[in-house]
Amino acid sequence: MIETPDNRQDRLRPRLHRDTWLVELLRTVVFVVAVTILFDMAIPRSLVEGRSMQPTFETGDRLIVSRLNYMLGVPQRGDIVVFNSINPNEPQVMLIKRVIGLPYDIVAFRNGLLYINGELVDEPYIAEQCRAFSCPDNVWQLGGDEYFVMGDNRNNSQDSRRFGTITTHDIVGEALFRYWPPHKIGIIQGHRYE
Repeated sequence: MIETPDNRQDRLRPRLHRDTWLVELLRTVVFVVAVTILFDMAIPRSLVEGRSMQPTFETGDRLIVSRLNYMLGVPQRGDIVVFNSINPNEPQVMLIKRVIGLPYDIVAFRNGLLYINGELVDEPYIAEQCRAFSCPDNVWQLGGDEYFVMGDNRNNSQDSRRFGTITTHDIVGEALFRYWPPHKIGIIQGHRYE
């Protein structure tokens, strides 16, 4: 056979093996499932149920939670965290609350007002001031890996006032983004204390 420029180019081109559409579909499905699982492991989604975080969140709000934030850092006062319930009867339950007290802080309630390390705390995010029966005068001294968390709706929240402090081991991640309902879509801003 005489070699022509057309023959030579055909011989130099790599041949591609084309899979059937069924094999390609199967590979695509496996890829999508793998990406979804990895995404859920790194950035889980969460559904808000209950009124303990009103007015910040309502029942039905859907959030994206970042596990990475606390792999690279530690919770800060004002962060909104999702954590595993420390109640042994609720092994699959996750809760959402605001970080109020950090390791070694002294958290206190006096006359329904919150004090951290002796300083009165301004809390513009709470639904209403704590009533005496919800926030009786009390003091908590936090240890080295303890965080005091509370709901923004103080009069309707089961939180560290009832179940005690949580640790970094309990924390799933920080709530970063609300993707439902559509009119509330946006980045979740934790409160930064002065």
